[in-house]
Amino acid sequence: MTRTDLTDVPRPDAELHFGVFFQGVNHWTIWSDPASGSQIDPASFQRVAQTAERGLFDAFFLGDGLRLREVDGKIHELDVAGRPDSIAQLAALAAVTDRIGLVSTSNTTFNEPADLARRFAGLDLLSEGRAGWNVVTTDNAWTGANFRRGGFLDHADRYRRAEEFLAVARDIWDGWASGAVTDTADARSWSAPGGVRPVRARSSQFDIDLTPTLPRSAQGHPVIFQAGDSPAGRDFGAHNADVIFSAHGTEFDDALAFAEDIRRRLRSAGRPEDDVRILPGTEIIIGATEKEAEEKARWVRLQQVTPATALGIAGLLWGTDLSGRDADGPLPAEDPVVEEDAGTFGAGRVRDPRPVVAEWRAKAEANGWSLRETVIELGPQRGHVGTPAGLAEKFVHFARHGAIDGFNISPYLVPDGLDDIVNLLVPELQERGAYRTAYTGTTLREHLGLRPARLATV
Repeated sequence: MTRTDLTDVPRPDAELHFGVFFQGVNHWTIWSDPASGSQIDPASFQRVAQTAERGLFDAFFLGDGLRLREVDGKIHELDVAGRPDSIAQLAALAAVTDRIGLVSTSNTTFNEPADLARRFAGLDLLSEGRAGWNVVTTDNAWTGANFRRGGFLDHADRYRRAEEFLAVARDIWDGWASGAVTDTADARSWSAPGGVRPVRARSSQFDIDLTPTLPRSAQGHPVIFQAGDSPAGRDFGAHNADVIFSAHGTEFDDALAFAEDIRRRLRSAGRPEDDVRILPGTEIIIGATEKEAEEKARWVRLQQVTPATALGIAGLLWGTDLSGRDADGPLPAEDPVVEEDAGTFGAGRVRDPRPVVAEWRAKAEANGWSLRETVIELGPQRGHVGTPAGLAEKFVHFARHGAIDGFNISPYLVPDGLDDIVNLLVPELQERGAYRTAYTGTTLREHLGLRPARLATV
């Protein structure tokens, strides 16, 4: 018996939470089809955010990139790229939305807490408590080359810096106590004595002495998202995050194993095991019938993995330029190049590609796959394909058996890629009592059903 055969339902009343992930640099967003709109026009961001809000999504999640990807010093031209500053973009979206949360991906390695915490506090106030921060780190010198410090940060230090960074940010957000500012014209002073607390922090990473300039928002302070999947990343999430954005949402057993591991880490961190929401990233492809859905999924994969993209992905694995090859021909016969440092090239090279190449060759030979077909079949398997009713049943099972709390959905088309999900899937979930029928709160923290942020008082 597999875990999917279990009949008991540990969370019979669980409802799904949806976010939309407007990706940063990627080849999954189809840009070459006539149905695709601009990836950088503000109207595209607005359309996606407002569609998600119509679908009662929890959050609009904006990916970010600090540098365009390169391979061997050349721009990787096949990817969608060129995002505006995420906090600036989300501040603009706050003016044209009412309820949906606004989540920025911002890096702790190449920012400073005194500046970034203030910017997030500003977004949280402007949106009346709808801001979230996806805390990310990096240790690669390729990204760091754009910054004064370069790639100085050792891999082992990146989460230590992130933990200290987040602690300082929370101190800054908590610097104004509840009641710090008078609400009456009869008060002797505008701010209460002791209502604004200076923040001083000294560590191996920071030397900060400041007085916070902004009060808290309606939700206390921004909701913290985290997406690291290494043991250190999972520990960081269990100690610090409100929401974990994972890659474990396609297969039930894998999703449940990840969720159980996070719950173990939460208990070890002294937190309740329901203190975090787990929202795997996913792609959802919907058809009127299963056959139609599978045909649409095949079309999507062929649009995402064009011949040039397939050669680019395989070239990263082999460590050589394959752009002159035939993507509909066989895999390269030569052995892959093993690089000393696969993390300095800005795109996904594998440190030791030989086992992966051996697997690709064996399966391509067994199935008669071309290079492009091999990339499509053995590359990252993204998401869920089916009818609205079938997907709704599947997702309710995932949520009510504790494998997920919902999904962060990456539409394969922008700006209209959420329409089928909002128009067809959401009503099916609502019929099953597994999705809200209206927003019941105004803040992102309320949408997610999280505990209130701790608030200081004067």
